[in-house]
Amino acid sequence: MIEVRELTKRYGSTTAVSDLSFTVRSGQVTGFLGPNGAGKSTTLRMMLGLHRPTSGSVTVDGRFFADQPRGMRHVGALLDAHQVHGGRTARAHLTALAVSNRLPRRRVGEVLEEVGLGDVGDRRIGGYSLGMKQRLGIATALMGDPPVLLFDEPLNGLDPEGVKWVRGLFQLLAAEGRTVFVSSHLMSEMENTADHLVVVGKGRLIAAESLKDFSARGTRQDVSIRTPEADTLRTVLSNAGATVEQHTGDALTVTGLSAARIGDLAFQNMVRVHELTPHTGSLEAAFMELTADSVEYAAGDTP
Repeated sequence: MIEVRELTKRYGSTTAVSDLSFTVRSGQVTGFLGPNGAGKSTTLRMMLGLHRPTSGSVTVDGRFFADQPRGMRHVGALLDAHQVHGGRTARAHLTALAVSNRLPRRRVGEVLEEVGLGDVGDRRIGGYSLGMKQRLGIATALMGDPPVLLFDEPLNGLDPEGVKWVRGLFQLLAAEGRTVFVSSHLMSEMENTADHLVVVGKGRLIAAESLKDFSARGTRQDVSIRTPEADTLRTVLSNAGATVEQHTGDALTVTGLSAARIGDLAFQNMVRVHELTPHTGSLEAAFMELTADSVEYAAGDTP
């Protein structure tokens, strides 16, 4: 379990994290969300003792991480997949970590196989793709078989198979009773992976609750439509006050009108509809609404 209490971090006149408090519990995947510049990476670094808080505290299973001997046995982390020596092989990199943390060397081969790098473990890391480096970073986090795992944007560079594998891995680790804390900007993956969410904006807590409860806070309702008369229906719905986004082919996304009202308008105007699907309570919609005031730079802004 991770406990964050009244955590604040200032850099000169800039406050990156402000009076932040939340708990990350074991046995579930907790997503860590927020716009760019919200303080997520700074918070993760303070959890690991890489940045010293201006005030407040972070404890892992009741202790400061810096006080843990052989830390990889207690917390595994992936913060930046690029922070490895490109001239080393993956096997040499993990072996050095095993020796310095007094871990059995057999763990090197075990984690390489677990992340799908068993056949390329003797290749130099500099020749790895971004997705392969992400897998190596996950292997590094797993080396000590720790009860607590932290991941910062672990899905960057992964192909669809890799994303599916990571999703299953996180859920498996949580099912084993571990604490799994994942920072990501991919709403669709958090929606498919996380049980609980911690959402921050401008360094402050916005929400700490279940995925279901947070998603339900979004008030925007979308309706997906398929119609062979997309141009006609778009005009009808726009005239009725809806916002209509037209996609390739016969697909529309409509906000501002209920599915029932859309169906009535289509019928009254003799427009054929092949699909009419309402979407409510999506994670992305709730996130966009609740963090709107916390976005550092919106599209069209100039720094």
